[in-house]
This record gives sequence, structure tokens and C-alpha cells, in this order.
Amino acid sequence: MFGNNPKSSASNSHGTTLIAKGTEISGQITFSGSLEIEGVVRGNIVVEQGNESAQVRIQKSGEVFGDICAPVVIVNSSVEGNVYSSKRVELAANAVVCGDVHYQIIEMVKGAQVNGGLLYTNEARQVSASAEDKTGTSGFGSDNGSFDSGEILEKYVDSGLSD
Repeated sequence: MFGNNPKSSASNSHGTTLIAKGTEISGQITFSGSLEIEGVVRGNIVVEQGNESAQVRIQKSGEVFGDICAPVVIVNSSVEGNVYSSKRVELAANAVVCGDVHYQIIEMVKGAQVNGGLLYTNEARQVSASAEDKTGTSGFGSDNGSFDSGEILEKYVDSGLSD
């Protein structure tokens, strides 16, 4: 886990964005590539559409107050919000998630906490179907099974972050 195997590395050409320790960002973050969080994020984190190799990594000193929607989400700190992953979620020993975790593959280390639901989806399109059931609208996903994380946050996620 955490860099010891090839599946944890971000193998894409979009680069890495770092939110350093001591930095606090308020508002939605939309990114491609890899997002490393060592500071505080108060807002939703969303990957750009079509970026299936993107990942969010919340380091031990990082905190997120909002929903996370990305193919790969790695948590080693605190998240207060829901996590939506179309590929893999890794929860390290210091992970504390206060919200639901939607995953296709999950890895939890001894000591990780989830104060919410663990909701398995065998493919990304099931996240879309869930959203359609709750909102009465469609429009998520595509024929290849990917989903638009922005649409999920707009139509499905009630983050409670609005003023």
C-alpha cells in the first residue's frame, strides 16, 4: 500500500498537485492526474471527466471536509464527507471517514475507521443507477462504464457545504 506496489502509483501524464501542510483551501477542487493533500480542503474534490487514472491521496496531516469523487482514493487521515470511487479505495491505519464510501475495490488496514456505510458497486455504472434512483433523473455514465463525477456531485451528493 502507499507506494510499495505499482497499483498505488499515479501512472499518468497529468502531473501531481500538492496542497501542502499549513495550506487551507475553501471551495470545489477539480483536477486531473494526482492530488496530494497534506493541508486542509473545505469543499468537494472532483476529477475531470474522462481521467480514469486520476487519484486523490490524503496524507497523515491532511483533512478534507467535503465529498471526494475520483477513480482512486487513498486516505491516511480525516475525511468528513462521502467518498465515490470508480476503481479503488485504500484506507490506511490513520484513516477516519465520516460518511459513506462507494467503492469497487477496497483495502482497509487495521485501525482504519468508517463512520458511515460501505457501499459496493461492481462497476461504475451502478453508482449512476443509484443516483438515478434517488434523483429520478438519468444522464450518468457512458457506454464504457465511466461516470462524470461533476454530475454525481450536482445531482446525487448533498454535501451540506452551501452557505
